[in-house]
Order: sequence, then C-alpha cells, then structure tokens
Amino acid sequence: MDLRNIAIIAHVDHGKTTLVDELLKQSGTYRENQATTERAMDSNDIERERGITILAKCTSVEHDGIRINIVDTPGHADFGGEVERILSMVDGVCLLVDAAEGPMPQTKFVLAKALALGLRPIVVLNKVDKPDAEPDRALNEVFDLFANLGADDDQLDFPHLYASGRSGWADTELDGPRKNLDALFDLIVRHVPAPRQIADAGKPFRMLATTLSADPFIGRILTGRVESGTLKVGETIKALSRKGERIEQFRVTKILAFRGLGQQPIDEAQAGDIVTLAGMTRATVADTLCDLSIDVPLPAQPIDPPTISVTFGINDSPLAGRDGTKVQSRVIRERLMKEAESNVAIKIEDTPGGEAFVVSGRGELQMGVLIENMRREGFELSISRPRVIFREENGQRLEPIEEVIVDVDDEYSGTVIDKLTGQRKGDLVEMKPAGVGKTRIVAHVPSRGLIGYHGQFLTDTRGTGVLNRIFHGWAPHKGPIEGRRVGVLISMENGVSVAYALWNLEERGKLFIGAQEQVYEGMIIGEHSRDNDLEVNPLKGKKLTNVRASGTDEAVRLTPPVRMSLEEAIAYVQDDELVEVTPKIVRLRKRFLDPHERKRQARTA
Repeated sequence: MDLRNIAIIAHVDHGKTTLVDELLKQSGTYRENQATTERAMDSNDIERERGITILAKCTSVEHDGIRINIVDTPGHADFGGEVERILSMVDGVCLLVDAAEGPMPQTKFVLAKALALGLRPIVVLNKVDKPDAEPDRALNEVFDLFANLGADDDQLDFPHLYASGRSGWADTELDGPRKNLDALFDLIVRHVPAPRQIADAGKPFRMLATTLSADPFIGRILTGRVESGTLKVGETIKALSRKGERIEQFRVTKILAFRGLGQQPIDEAQAGDIVTLAGMTRATVADTLCDLSIDVPLPAQPIDPPTISVTFGINDSPLAGRDGTKVQSRVIRERLMKEAESNVAIKIEDTPGGEAFVVSGRGELQMGVLIENMRREGFELSISRPRVIFREENGQRLEPIEEVIVDVDDEYSGTVIDKLTGQRKGDLVEMKPAGVGKTRIVAHVPSRGLIGYHGQFLTDTRGTGVLNRIFHGWAPHKGPIEGRRVGVLISMENGVSVAYALWNLEERGKLFIGAQEQVYEGMIIGEHSRDNDLEVNPLKGKKLTNVRASGTDEAVRLTPPVRMSLEEAIAYVQDDELVEVTPKIVRLRKRFLDPHERKRQARTA
C-alpha cells in the first residue's frame, strides 16, 4: 500500500488533537455505532484532566487506498524532547496555527526543528470560525516566521488551508463549502512525499528506535520507522548504541502496526512504515535495531540540553509513610531511572548521600507531571526548589534565557513590564497592540526570574493575562534576582490544628491549612505578611474561665485557606524549604537540620 508519514505540530491548545479526532472519524476508522471519546489520542489520565498532550502518539488512517500514518505531538515546550525524536520518523509536517492568536512560542520551536530536517510543512489556519479570527494576519505572521527561521525557497512556498478542527472541515478558500476534511487529505497525499525508504526495501533491515514503552503481555516494546529492508516475525536482529557498540541480539517475537487508534499484529514490517517491535530486553530510545550484518548505527537527532534541575529525596517528615507505599530511596531511584530511559529530555544524577537524586529537565511543568505520575503510583517524595543549570564557556558563566510572549489587557501592561524587566532582569524586545484592548509584550528573561512568576502574573493581571515561554538561548549571568518577598508562618508544635488558633493567626498572613489538619514542627502553614519567617502555634486553644458574659463566645469563622497545586508549591518554596508530596496531600516545610546545625545558625543570627 502507498504510504505517507506526517506529524501534526502546533502551539499548546491550537487544536491538534481535536483535528486528529475528525481525521479519524472522516476516514472511516470508527464503526457506524461505535462509541467515541473527545480527544481520543489523549489516552493518559493527566492529559485528559489538563487538556494538554504530553506523550507523542501515532495513529493511522486510510484515504483513497493510501495509508497515512499521523503522529500527534505535544504542544508545550517542556515536552519538546518528544517532538525532537518524532520528527525523524516523518516525511512531512502539518503546522496548525490558531487564526486568532497567530504563531506562538511553541510554533517557533517545533517549526525550527522541522525546517532543519528539510521537511516542507503544510500550514493549516485553524479556528477561522472564531469571532476574533484574523486568518490573513496569521498567515502573514507565519510567512515572516518561516523567513526568520531560514527556510529555503521550497519551504517558503508552503500550501495553506483554512479549517475548523472542531467543526470538521478544511478548505483552500476562506469562503469555501465547509463540508469535510477532504481538502486536507488530498493535500497531504499530494504534498508529502512517499517514504524514500521504500526504494531501500531490498537492503538489510535497519530501524531507529524513537519511543519506548512496556506492554503487560509482551514486555518491552520499541517504536520507530523502518529505514531499509523488511523484517518478519521470528527473525533474529541486533541492537547498536549511538556509538556503534553492540547492546544485545534478540529474536523478534511480535511486530505491531498502527491501524486506527489501536495496534494490530502483522507478519512483516515494510520499509517506510512506522512499526513497533517486541522481544528485546535492553535496547532503548535512539538505538539502532538492524540486521546482524550491519555494524554502523543510524544517526540520532541531538536532544536540546535540560535547563533546570530539581532534587527528589525521600520523605523524612514526621508524617512519612502514612499515605504512600513506596517510600525507600532505592524504589524512587528505580522509578526515576525507568523514566530517564523512555524520556530522553530528562537526566538523573545521584547525590553523595544516596538518599536524594538530582533530576534535570526542561521546565516546571515537565517536573510537575513526573511528580504527579509518581504520587499516583504510591510514592512519597520531598522536592526541592527548581534550580537553573548554568554553563561555563571561555571562563564566563552563562545562564539560560527564555523568550516570553505575554498577551494582557492594556491597563496591566505597565505592571507586567516592570516585573519582567525591572525585578527579573529581562530585556524588552517588542511591544505592540494585539486586538481589542490587548497588548502583546515580547521579552527575553533569565529562566531564574521566571521560576514562581506565573502565579504572581495571574494576580497582577486579575487572571486575564496569557503567558507563553520557550528556551531562547544562553547569555552572560545577569547577577542576583530577588526571590519571594515575604516570609512564611511555621508551626512550632506537633498535633492537630485548632480553629481558634488559626483565627488568631489570620491577621499575620494567608493560611495554607484549615482546622483539624495534622501539622508538625517545621511545617509551613501559611504566608507571613512581612518579609521574615515567623514560628507560630496552630494548636493553641481558647483559655476557659468560669465567667459567662455576652460576646465572649463569638463564633470562629475562618477564611478558606489557600490550596496550592503541585506546580505552584514547587515554584513557591525557597532554597531552605521543601515540598512534601504524598498520594493524598501536598505540604510545604522547612528543611530539617540536625541539632548542631540549628545551634550554629542560631549563634550566627
């Protein structure tokens, strides 16, 4: 069968997964009476809850006798490692751009990767039926972006369509019939070349592994595109590392191909097709699976380095082990190593003591998703504040800089610019109107300055602002950046919090806990209204007397406590604080010091 391999790339929430839903429906993948779900490709629980794509996934549709393998890619820069690997499997990309928002940071990131590989994109202007859509402006901005990224003449001559993924139509003209997605199917078949690997069908078998997963029935499985030759079930092949070292020799027990939303066993893998192999025990992502006669591995795409690191440790608080079942450092290390195997954007290092591990990655969201997955599996952890990874070049210290694109109401633009350029050492690049009463601000800000900024940004813009960020490059260190300006309220007792005590503490600042909650010495129970930390007693009850008088027994009414999400808690803590994560609760606490260290710090103070 004739083949086409294509990836759908876009900024987060521009409609990739919704468009794939419609492609599946209109290609006849579903039976007439089959129950379907919205965003069928988002199979992970966290993906469904948050409405974002985290893992790249492949599906397959048929159109006029041609099979089209479609890869749905993540839209957030923190999961860019998935995109970088996946683009090596495809021969074309479909770039989705919101007709109202235009190209956003992730659009630039994934497009640069695609153009560097020589792929010729198809541009789809999505959501053109929105009231604030400006497809002509968005198309001009996309062309400018192609030119800025150094696209060649063939790539600049890109075809474009107007579409509404949710309504299930795509047309070459803005005022077209708006019936179905046939125009997109036809353009993919015409514009995307058939895999060049088909011409190499007679050569020995070679395949580059791009994604790793595990199946409860058939074990470890690797997915990739067959670069040359054919492979039958039962044949013996070997795995080579990126350096050409032989990892293992194994017999292929199963070959699976993507057919619709599922995978079906096939007898033979053909050159150019995207397939999944089973039977290996040690081979992993970026390894070459090949015929026994081949000794030279396939080149693997370089992965951008991590920019932040977080320390994962055992939970050593007084409440440790009450919620989770996996609390030992050995079990935490095994789980992190397993994650690093399949997620090439993450790096793991052991600390000297062996009870904590430094995990390096792309951003706070990527770390938050990993921690959320682990807590759902029953792990208890203590997490440090994210730290930026610095570089040394020619004796100069360099730090990562991020490009920040902000859309805010005009009245809040001054506050946002002051926070980004004044307090957080950023450089203002561009400021322009972005529609009705909105301003778009582009700035280059040190990654250090953006840790913990998102919550403050939402407060400053009354929840109306939209902030997008992406790694821009490295620049000389910009000096100290002021962190959190306020202190915290710290419990000085172990026990259960009392409503009367919390009621009296409300004038000291915002509380993070409510009444009848378990607390311990050193636990952070609120934010102080001043810049110093304050030890308080949340267990202090009301003194009882034998005097009865009107007004002495007024009802205690507590303000609802501030409940932080996992990402907010990680961004909130300072260097001497930790986030305690269990399957049921997220707490903040001070780092526990041994008695000698406490005395030394007290003398210094």
